Amino acid sequence: MLTDGGGAGSRGFRLCGKGADLATEERFTTSTGGGRLSVEITGKPDGVPIFLLHGTPGSRSGPKPRSSVLYRYGVRLISYDRPGYGGSTPHPGRTVADAAQDIAAIARHFGISRFAVVGRSGGGPHALACAALLSESVARTAVLVGFANPEVAGPDWFTGMTESNRRDFTAASFDRLRLVERLRQQAERTRRDPESLLTQLEADMTWPDRHVVQDLAIRRLLAQAYREALRGGPQGWIDDVLALRRDWGFSLSAISGPVRLWHGEQDNFAPVSHTMWLARQIRTAEVHVQPGAAHFGAVKILPEMLEWLSNW
Repeated sequence: MLTDGGGAGSRGFRLCGKGADLATEERFTTSTGGGRLSVEITGKPDGVPIFLLHGTPGSRSGPKPRSSVLYRYGVRLISYDRPGYGGSTPHPGRTVADAAQDIAAIARHFGISRFAVVGRSGGGPHALACAALLSESVARTAVLVGFANPEVAGPDWFTGMTESNRRDFTAASFDRLRLVERLRQQAERTRRDPESLLTQLEADMTWPDRHVVQDLAIRRLLAQAYREALRGGPQGWIDDVLALRRDWGFSLSAISGPVRLWHGEQDNFAPVSHTMWLARQIRTAEVHVQPGAAHFGAVKILPEMLEWLSNW
């Protein structure tokens, strides 16, 4: 099972929800396919626009710096629910590349001509799609604990990965009905008890990840993001897993702008070998592998990445 790697540590960060942050703006726009996209904007209204792409499963309301912190950074942070999650309508059969068109539609809606992108976990490949397909608009790209392209990376793609992730990704390729039923059941449990997903994930976590999610504030942030992601059912989760396992719809060699790849060395949800593979495919990439960190280390590294992304 994939997991959203979170967004930031508990200090200075917000629990999304009605009245939680008066500077938060939630809007709806239309995707290129005609569906509805739920968008959340926080931070400085005239700040540097940065798109934050959530993990799998995840939602626009995932952990992120408070608007007051983003204001000091000079950042206007834009996050949205990928189709099928939260408030966005499903887009069955979507590819990773389709995210670029959705983000282009959101950017046009808000009059944004140039921006940066950061994706975590399952959002990483979607961020790279923007870097490849929207090169004239994307100034910088960051990927936190991202995945390699299984169509190209080959059989080593599963090496070092948790059994639950291996099972779901294998089912995506060979037994879709099994995948759909498994994620349907998990989504229903998560809607009733959002912490049940974290509890299940903890059984597979390495110690650095357990240390991160033991923070009660971070647990609340993640649980809320999972609840929002799956409130309408498992379709977004299913479509994400299927999209990540098939042809992404773009070439990594097309990326020409600056890319920063970050990974926790002890990640067993998306092993660090995935980032090392990405680095070999992207000629403009710089790699940061952090010892003593794992998948949820993305929780603490986001502010540093936002600072780098905003300097263009």
